[in-house]
Amino acid sequence: MNGPVAFLFPGQGSQKVGMGKALYDFSPDARAVFDEADAALGFSLSRLCFEGPEADLTLTAHTQPAVLTNSIAALRVVLKETGWRPGIVAGHSLGEYSALVAAGALRFADGVRLVHLRGKLMQDAVPAGVGAMAAILGLGRADVQAACAEVVAAMPGMVVSAANLNGGGQVVIAGHKAAVERAGEVCRARGAKRAIALGVSAPFHCALMAPAADRLASELASVDIAAPQMPVITNVEAAPNRDPARVRRLLIEQVTAPVRWEESVERMAGMEVTRALEVGSGSVLASLVKRIAPSITVRAAGEPDDIRALGAAGAERPPSPTRGDRP
Repeated sequence: MNGPVAFLFPGQGSQKVGMGKALYDFSPDARAVFDEADAALGFSLSRLCFEGPEADLTLTAHTQPAVLTNSIAALRVVLKETGWRPGIVAGHSLGEYSALVAAGALRFADGVRLVHLRGKLMQDAVPAGVGAMAAILGLGRADVQAACAEVVAAMPGMVVSAANLNGGGQVVIAGHKAAVERAGEVCRARGAKRAIALGVSAPFHCALMAPAADRLASELASVDIAAPQMPVITNVEAAPNRDPARVRRLLIEQVTAPVRWEESVERMAGMEVTRALEVGSGSVLASLVKRIAPSITVRAAGEPDDIRALGAAGAERPPSPTRGDRP
């Protein structure tokens, strides 16, 4: 019997001007999602997604609700137009909120308001120019973490740590700009192929985000969280969770903790996942999964043509998820 199907949700970086427009034109279900987002936020997020300008769309406070909304619009169309159903869900960083909406743990309107605030808080946590992020290519996570520890020991008061453990020889680091630059040099000396500075507005998933985590905690306290209807592989623990009492804490910790994506994919492979959909814009997650667990085939589910193809693949439609999977 086929194992559970994983629905994977992208994070920040998958945005682009025009995202969601084809879905909006294709399906009333997608239109309803964008309309609900506009109403929840009090401004036309849909227009920003469809028309830009790009400079506004890439502002963290706009990017986060835009990516979430596009993913949930795609999800609703997949559920309406195809027989595909998730047995496990996971999301990369911001994508964990999409996964929680997909699992029924978080109402969409609450989710889109939360990530709009999350984006603002993360942007405001560190003054512009103080922090930085860099992608380290061709060096294992243990060596990258050791390089960061070496730099922290040599530069008292500075922060640099692994932020995204993406797998496939890719680790993103974050922290104070000088420490990130120095850690990149140490990683190259340890054998990294490249250390690439990322054009981001803040150093996400490191200790410098603590002010954002504290303020997000107070907002999360007033949001209703239901029991996930299926396991949600969390970024913080790289393990399945179905306990609603733990969702808030894990979302708060996620702001400062590394995204353990490589381990999350390995965990899904260990749960007999062999098929997955990337629900939303882009194919970044499919590329990462291919390098981490080639046994898992990831299909696109972000555009009408993708979804038509899924609907036509009747023989590949997975069975409904069971309630037997427990964390």
